[in-house]
Amino acid sequence: MQEKEVPFKGKWWTHPPMPNALLAGIVIGIAFSLAHIRVIPQIVEISLYIIAIVLGGFHWAREGVEELIEEREIGIEMLMIGATIGSAVLGMWDEAAFLVFLYGTAEGLEEYAYAKARHSIRELLDLAPKEARVMKDGKEMTVPAESLAIGDVFIVRPGEAIPTDGLIIEGRSSIDEAPVTGESIPVEKKTSDRVFAATMNQEGALKVKVTATFHDNTLSKMIHLVEEAQEQKGKAQLFIEKFGKRYSPLVLVSALLLIIIPALFGVPISYWATRAVVLLVAAAPCALVMSTPVAIAAGIGKAGKSGVLIKGGIHLENLGKLKAIAFDKTGTLTKGNPIVTDIIAIDRSESDILRLASSVERNSEHPLAKAILKKADEKGVQSERTADFRAMAGYGAIARVGDETVYVGKQGLFEKFGQDIQVAGSVEKLKNEGKTIILVGTEGRVDGVIAIRDEIKKEAKGVIEELHANGIEALMLTGDNDTTARAIGGELGIDVVKADLTPEDKISAIIELENKYGAIAMVGDGINDAPALARATVGIAMGTAGTDAAVEAADIALMADDLGKVLSAIALGKRAKRIIRQNVVFSMVILGLLIPGALIGAMSVTAAVFFHEASELLAVVNGLRVAKG
Repeated sequence: MQEKEVPFKGKWWTHPPMPNALLAGIVIGIAFSLAHIRVIPQIVEISLYIIAIVLGGFHWAREGVEELIEEREIGIEMLMIGATIGSAVLGMWDEAAFLVFLYGTAEGLEEYAYAKARHSIRELLDLAPKEARVMKDGKEMTVPAESLAIGDVFIVRPGEAIPTDGLIIEGRSSIDEAPVTGESIPVEKKTSDRVFAATMNQEGALKVKVTATFHDNTLSKMIHLVEEAQEQKGKAQLFIEKFGKRYSPLVLVSALLLIIIPALFGVPISYWATRAVVLLVAAAPCALVMSTPVAIAAGIGKAGKSGVLIKGGIHLENLGKLKAIAFDKTGTLTKGNPIVTDIIAIDRSESDILRLASSVERNSEHPLAKAILKKADEKGVQSERTADFRAMAGYGAIARVGDETVYVGKQGLFEKFGQDIQVAGSVEKLKNEGKTIILVGTEGRVDGVIAIRDEIKKEAKGVIEELHANGIEALMLTGDNDTTARAIGGELGIDVVKADLTPEDKISAIIELENKYGAIAMVGDGINDAPALARATVGIAMGTAGTDAAVEAADIALMADDLGKVLSAIALGKRAKRIIRQNVVFSMVILGLLIPGALIGAMSVTAAVFFHEASELLAVVNGLRVAKG
């Protein structure tokens, strides 16, 4: 049976061609019952069967003829048309009608299941409110959410869903982002933080400035990407479809030969014509053709609802083949937010060292400066006013704090000005732990040391351990220095660490790893790692809610900044691969049993139809299991 684009309708009995098939079934039941109690003559019985055939076969027979005329291909529908006409010519009107009824019913259920799998993610749109409270001219008014324009300001009260993407300009609250990112724990949000459509405001009132219209927000883009991905086919599906285009005409020709060859030798054709009709039904590869698309659509839809965007069936299949995963370090294994880990005081107290450093760094926008300021705030250390601030690119900064000239930066800053740089021996130990060393001193000496390191994500170690437990090698490819990279890698249990890599170096490393392991994934931020993401078997972008560049760069995009989603995606890929294999094997076994049974006369048309449609529905139901795990 061919995969078709059918709009999803909520009730299975309203889904085309189900109404026609059910009506045909009622007519068949009436005809069969009245004929067997001899209430109606045979001509009336046959007439009712003809009506049932026209009703039940109109939908799929038209599609088969259109495919033959427009695409010049013989599909499964043509095999069923041939079987129906053959049964009628042989006088088996009840079998012909029953064939049409069962085939139409099976196709309706299949189309319903497939459309539901493909469009299930659209249910998320119902989570976005249809109206928004907008502030205009100092007044609050309710408008349709679809009318929101970029720059508008709307209000979200506690317990309400956010109508579209925006930037908080007033207020703070925790937001349940599960519909978009799959994140189960509410995320704390404050002024200048981004919020997404359909996420739920928990306790605080917020004023939000619109950054994306209703039709272009994160949720709408996510739904569009998932639906687009479900249309893209994997290798298994493409192979089966290619096989079907050659196989179906072969079945039709074989059935014709079953009639023609005996006739050439003077053998009565009625027996072989019946065998030919049974062969058309038994050999139709419906279950085989449907063995992959339902599973792929269900898997991609399931992933989308969990905040994992898989951009095509081929990528879902490849997830199930992975032997190794290479991770970028910054922003992937680590949070990308440096924190102060150690303060070593030499000639002053720790609080004094932090006071001097934060006073100087108050004037800097460098990420390391922000880490120092954050630590000072946590410790309740007050910074002081400074004068004569000078930033020394690549070295650090100098400023007057009170009556002292304070130096904050790398060792080179002190060497540049002829300062004494003899510091505690424990500095080397801190460097070996992958920490960045910031020296703090006044004229003539170093007074203390501040160690800073990018914080490892709390779930990273568990993810690496789980990968190892499943026989998947974990590696690190990073542009960071070797000492820091190996320190992080050792802490996480990553054995293979390649550091100091340019984007071109990462591509070479991916090629080398593919030669060694076969299928390999690259996990990165989706922008700086774009070349490696594109070259890997599967490119996975981290934390990409609303980031178009990251989504474009990768085969798979994780809406939440959560490494655990990588494990979920791999598990889904393995489950899809396993179920697709089950369906293919099952379908081939069924064909292997039904075709010989048809040729040796072991089955009637009715039996062939029953087993054929039952096997097709089993393949569909099994495919839907991908979304149930």
